[in-house]
Amino acid sequence: MNLLVAPDLTWFRGRLQEGLGVRLRDGRVASVGPLGTDTPDLRVHLLMPGATDLQVNGGGGVLFNADPSLEGIAAIRAAHRGLGTHAILPTVITDAPEVLEAAAAAVIAAWGTTGIAGIHIEGPHIAPERRGTHDARHIRPLDSRTLAVLERLRAAGIPVLLTLAPERADPALLARAAGLGVVLSAGHSSATAEQAQAAFAHGVTMVTHLFNAMPPLHHRDPGLAAAAILSDAWIGLIPDGIHVNWAMLRLALAARPRPDRCFIVSDAMPTVGGPDAFTLYGRRIEVRDRRLVNAEGALAGAHVDMLTGMARLHLQGGVPLESCIAMAMDTPRAAMGLPPLEVAPGTSAGSLAVLDEALGFAGWLDRLT
Repeated sequence: MNLLVAPDLTWFRGRLQEGLGVRLRDGRVASVGPLGTDTPDLRVHLLMPGATDLQVNGGGGVLFNADPSLEGIAAIRAAHRGLGTHAILPTVITDAPEVLEAAAAAVIAAWGTTGIAGIHIEGPHIAPERRGTHDARHIRPLDSRTLAVLERLRAAGIPVLLTLAPERADPALLARAAGLGVVLSAGHSSATAEQAQAAFAHGVTMVTHLFNAMPPLHHRDPGLAAAAILSDAWIGLIPDGIHVNWAMLRLALAARPRPDRCFIVSDAMPTVGGPDAFTLYGRRIEVRDRRLVNAEGALAGAHVDMLTGMARLHLQGGVPLESCIAMAMDTPRAAMGLPPLEVAPGTSAGSLAVLDEALGFAGWLDRLT
């Protein structure tokens, strides 16, 4: 099969470009170049590689903590793929050590599956006062049992992201984790600005969902949030318009010395691509007015997928589309040391997402041709 696709906009060589033609042969990109006077077989609005999501708690009715298995990962992956996300880090949140060990074993078993890019371990080594919806019963300092899990994962070649409160971690254990090649991220933390700066100098390279589960910005007590914004660290943000006000998000982007080191995550729960309620730690969590909340009305994760969040970031948040696409695709991969995804010769059409004029996901290119 030999087809010529003409997108209005193509993500090509790290930026949006107009007037390109993408030729497909046998389900892969054969060439990319100026369309010229050629007549295309298919016109689409926006063509880009699918998103990469570094924080996926669940999807399709499945919570990774509740089903830390190969089947659970497959269901979560399928739900997010159906919404335009190409690669995910299944995310296990604070729980019993046995749950973390089962989650790690499941990711090892799934390794090599298209779209599984590693694992995100969010907790249990967090600050109790900043736990959010995490279960306080399972919070504990970083310990040798978790180090053993990290060693198994890294021995299997799996990228690992570990969210913790750096102010509560033994520096020697932090150094061991960093030495394994684990990406350390400050989150669910009460770190002062000074503690955060020290952490950034000693192996912590990322911040998990900026502004959420950390002290708010204060003019006499800047805390982790200010230290993160002013650092070179990679910063994750939840772009649903609920977890972070758009003005605060734009403020963070504008103040960064490296604005190209901000990325978005979904922080998705099982309601994404699934039913509108699920159980977490034995408590009902449900969608109310686009917000995912517990019985008290407190936020409990997010009800958004990556491309919807990317569209909101642009259309409601006022961030340029080119920046939004990079934050959904290139930057999270760079933060984890993953190779970039590109519209380039050899790329599978099944990894290229098509978006419509409203920036809604229209499907994967291989299904539209």
